[in-house]
Amino acid sequence: MNIKSLQLFIHLCESKNFAKTAEAMHISPSALSRQIQKLEQETGQNLLLRDNRSVELTPAGKKLLPVALTILNEWQNYHAQFAGSDNELKGEIRLFCSVTASYSHLPELISEFRLQHPFIEFKLSTGDPAQAIEKILHDDADIAIAAMPDQLPSRIEFETISEIPLSVIAPSGVSNFAQELQNEKPNWNLIPFIVPEAGTARERANTWFKAMKIKPNIYAQVSGHEAIVSMVALGCGVGIAPDVVINNSPVRDKIERLKVAPIAPFELGVCCKRSQLDNPLVQALWKVAQEKYITL
Repeated sequence: MNIKSLQLFIHLCESKNFAKTAEAMHISPSALSRQIQKLEQETGQNLLLRDNRSVELTPAGKKLLPVALTILNEWQNYHAQFAGSDNELKGEIRLFCSVTASYSHLPELISEFRLQHPFIEFKLSTGDPAQAIEKILHDDADIAIAAMPDQLPSRIEFETISEIPLSVIAPSGVSNFAQELQNEKPNWNLIPFIVPEAGTARERANTWFKAMKIKPNIYAQVSGHEAIVSMVALGCGVGIAPDVVINNSPVRDKIERLKVAPIAPFELGVCCKRSQLDNPLVQALWKVAQEKYITL
């Protein structure tokens, strides 16, 4: 039973809504659900009654709430006694990731880290994930969330945190190539494609084109994955994008995944220069990442 799980449980008891607690606590709904499930496993009790709109406390949950409040209060009092200690790590870590990763993976990592190191500040910048490793190599960031490239530079340390599938997507509405897609064997060479401009996702797309013997009619090469889903939703073409981006897109209801030969997934992870692992701040975040995702 950890402090973070108790904090989430307490907030959920107040909000009675998974979405509201997830947003307020800067964690994904799926991660929140996992934390509550772990807490229920540790207590051996069902703590919440869930439906599509709200949650209610079970009798066991009502008994746990005052216990959780007491534990959290005692922890905060203990921590406050050492807030001014010279042993506390202080400083700034520069982070780089995609817009999607900033709310799909980063909050869960940062929320855990902040409990252990409340005096370390973050400077976050977002952009095309294909630039992540270059940002690290050029010292524009200390740590990045990036896709594992086929060739990882020798100066880079990489810790996998998730496996990311990719999908081929098409607009669910009207398009000038919809009829071709309805054919049992579409002529893919006639269909416009929207693909990542560079990076691991583009490498996977190129491999898929080769396996499918497609000479792609490239309508657009996009920097960043989020815009691919938007352009597909607008009917501009068929796209290839990571599932995590598709699932978190505000226009996901306007696209559909095509049933085609699968595209090889890629590994998502945190990366930094190997020399930076001697930096106490980077070392601290790296340790949290390892401990957190090895157990998932």
